[in-house]
Amino acid sequence: MRYNEKELQALSRQPAELAAELGMRGPKKGSVLKRRLVKLVVNFLFYFRTDEAEPVGALLLERCRVTQEEPSGFSISFLEDPERKYHFACCSEEQCQEWMGALRRASYEFMRRSLIFYRNEIQKMTGKDPLEQFGISEEARFKLGGLKA
Repeated sequence: MRYNEKELQALSRQPAELAAELGMRGPKKGSVLKRRLVKLVVNFLFYFRTDEAEPVGALLLERCRVTQEEPSGFSISFLEDPERKYHFACCSEEQCQEWMGALRRASYEFMRRSLIFYRNEIQKMTGKDPLEQFGISEEARFKLGGLKA
């Protein structure tokens, strides 16, 4: 995926699906927990210093794992380097669960699995592939859901 700094800054200003001040510790050895404004926009998790408008960084939430680390904390690691974890501390267990659910739903892979599931359910109920009505080629439908027309 290609993106530049200007595009990321513009995306970071979009309305968030979820935003809050959380404790955050990066993956570097000796990193300490810092208060950050954390903002979920589409499949990017932006983090800001609490007094600045520009993000300090962003995590692309693809090929990642969200794990509860303690009752009110979770981590994000990436499949390419599972030992490298970003840790987050929430105010409550409920807030932690809300964040973990939103982060898991944010990835393209989650949306793709959901599309496949609902496509299969609709096809079972109607006997028709719901993507046919949109003129999507058989090859594209196969890539989307693994079904042949």
